[in-house]
Amino acid sequence: MVFPISFLSSFSLLSLVLFSPSAYGQLVPAIFIFGDSVMDVGNNNHLPTLIKANFRPYGRDFFNHTPTGRFCNGKIVTDLIAETLGFSSYQPAYLSKEASGSNLLIGANFASAASGYYEPTAISNLAIPLSKQLDNYKEYQGKVVEITGSDNATSMFSGGIYLVSAGSSDFVQNYYINPLLNTAYTPDQFSNILVQNFVKFIEGLYALGARKIGVTSLPPLGCLPTAITLFGSGSQECVERLNRDALSFNRKLNDTSDQLVKNKLSNLTLVVFDIYQPLYELITKPAEHGFTETRRGCCGTGLVETSILCNPVSSVITCKNASEYVFWDGFHPSEAANQVLAIDLLTAGLPLIS
Repeated sequence: MVFPISFLSSFSLLSLVLFSPSAYGQLVPAIFIFGDSVMDVGNNNHLPTLIKANFRPYGRDFFNHTPTGRFCNGKIVTDLIAETLGFSSYQPAYLSKEASGSNLLIGANFASAASGYYEPTAISNLAIPLSKQLDNYKEYQGKVVEITGSDNATSMFSGGIYLVSAGSSDFVQNYYINPLLNTAYTPDQFSNILVQNFVKFIEGLYALGARKIGVTSLPPLGCLPTAITLFGSGSQECVERLNRDALSFNRKLNDTSDQLVKNKLSNLTLVVFDIYQPLYELITKPAEHGFTETRRGCCGTGLVETSILCNPVSSVITCKNASEYVFWDGFHPSEAANQVLAIDLLTAGLPLIS
């Protein structure tokens, strides 16, 4: 869902964003980030959960080859977006020691790997549910008010952009493997529950001053290496029933977002970023985008791809050139794939920065 802007203003803004943003400083006052492992930059490092990425080979291509808690070999999409929008540093993980003082004035990252719209998904993995991420954001707001004053803080909260990624863990790390869920609800019914919780979360952000929100759709769940291993019945092809579930959820997400803007939340710009099609294109037509491997993650054991198999021991079998791989591990894109996805997100997200 992209709101119309004139061709000339859209082209000029797109050129500004994609080619020379740093010359103009920050294009938005702050970025606030919520969701799951796609956007977590280290909050899970501070939790008693097994879902962490604060060890090598994660981060091997990041600054100083340092693992930070990002589920990637290098930069994730939010890093690339922050760079393109003119930020000289990344929004810190809210639970980290870096999230203090003036560092808070560029926004913050509240995302937690293995979180989702369905609260039990996070709870079962000892991650931070979206409701708690919202509480952390409210606490963060109080800190910013103390630093910069109420008026400046309010302007920052309303002028900043809010990025949300959730839903994948709800399906892959909960619904599909949890008989208590998948016997009680059809995929369609479970999608309805997720969408209802999505509405509550967006309304919560809106009540705290958010007016520019970008939400990612589900990716092609059936093409994730982990999903093929777990649910592919021995096939090496994408699991179509999982992809159909993702597409069904995405349609509901778009329709619900339209209704929120039109009928309920005034003065809100809400953009749904289509992650499904760009990632599906990378997976099904890798050579056109400079990739050679789509079935295996760079960090893994071959064709048996589950996320726990990317660990300190697996460094010896990790690929040499991650830029040839669409996936870094069994679940998450490589930095090279994130660079392609970030361009799509920035293009679709022009209404958030115009």
